[in-house]
Amino acid sequence: MGTFIIEGGHQLKGEIQPQGAKNEALQILCAVLLTDQPVEINNVPDIIDVNKLIALLNNLGVKVTKNGKESYTFQADNINLDWLQSEEYKIQGRGLRGSIMLVGPLLARFGKGYIPRPGGDKIGRRRLDTHFEGFIKLGAKFRYNKEEYFYGVEADELHGAYMLLDEASVTGTANIVMAAVLAKGKPTIYNAACEPYLQQLCNMLVRMGANISGIGSNMLIIEGVEKLGGTTHRILPDMIEIGSWIGLAAMTKSEVTIKNVSYDELGIIPATFRKLGITIERQGDDIHIPAHTDGYEIQNYIDGSILTISDAPWPGFTPDLLSIVLVVATQARGSVLIHQKMFESRLFFVDKLIDMGAKIILCDPHRASVIGYDFQSQLKATTMTSPDIRAGISLLIAALSAKGTSTIHNIEQIDRGYQNIDTRLQAIGAKITRLD
Repeated sequence: MGTFIIEGGHQLKGEIQPQGAKNEALQILCAVLLTDQPVEINNVPDIIDVNKLIALLNNLGVKVTKNGKESYTFQADNINLDWLQSEEYKIQGRGLRGSIMLVGPLLARFGKGYIPRPGGDKIGRRRLDTHFEGFIKLGAKFRYNKEEYFYGVEADELHGAYMLLDEASVTGTANIVMAAVLAKGKPTIYNAACEPYLQQLCNMLVRMGANISGIGSNMLIIEGVEKLGGTTHRILPDMIEIGSWIGLAAMTKSEVTIKNVSYDELGIIPATFRKLGITIERQGDDIHIPAHTDGYEIQNYIDGSILTISDAPWPGFTPDLLSIVLVVATQARGSVLIHQKMFESRLFFVDKLIDMGAKIILCDPHRASVIGYDFQSQLKATTMTSPDIRAGISLLIAALSAKGTSTIHNIEQIDRGYQNIDTRLQAIGAKITRLD
């Protein structure tokens, strides 16, 4: 189990380049199964979750060629469907949340898809019902082996259907779209997720020959086609990482430029950080954060009531950044209520921040009140364990701003979502050491 040793309290300075988006990469990589033609994907992040999925695709028979740093070509022209029933597949599939999105493309192209119950973050219940209800609507038969926690869908033919999703699930929408593009007729998906990553997937499928209208809205209308061809695709920069660097710069009073952020795809993220009092300067497609030497002040609502920041499906604020916002608020002037609506156990990491001296009241599993210190009292260094990817990065930011030397264990959880994070932070002046 790896460990970071972090000497906090240092100002950082320089430029940092965000990696490709993890959540987009997992969708896009599964989509290569929809065609027997080569698909080139660029800006692929070098992180554990993505590398696990690439290895899984390779074991499934996909030819994987590494063209260079962060660039791959995939060709799924000789898929070994028998491997889906193997013990090895059951073990590998369990270790990765994104493996669920293999089912849609496999079902569309080969008439069957199987998956063990996926793993990933322990951040509350993450149901799979939406995925399978969508497949059933398209005409698939559902099987579930309770003893082995093994799911399966099979169909002789998928057909168009109208469906209203019970939740705007991003992975659920992606999975159903990938199944629907090769269906007969006209599948319609209402209450679809509309995240930029999903728009990227739909646009890539259109370039491959799919017929999808309503991209970017919550209603997708698909006209099924016979087959799809190859394409080239570039993954967007990771908006969660961009938000993390904004928070880090403010908390360490550092002057940082975040390069090539695809600003127009960031939605409400810059505005939300501005509500915390953080100065965000757009410079072309870069974000410049000046050194907040006088701190930053949380804005109240017009009527004077306390600011509430909560998550919501896109174009609302992404739940992945709430933990960052919470940490950043601990040193702001003023108070804020953080309301985590979409996952019920993501706020439990605040205990670690309270140990570091933060003024936080955990009201219930979904809400935390933060009273900012305005840098009057620095957080104290401590030893902690990372519970999930986003809490891990939040604790890392807290440690970099804290007084003294902190230790973070279980950093594999951070490595799952952030590539080479220690060397990239060292490049802008962070005192961080990795121990294996």
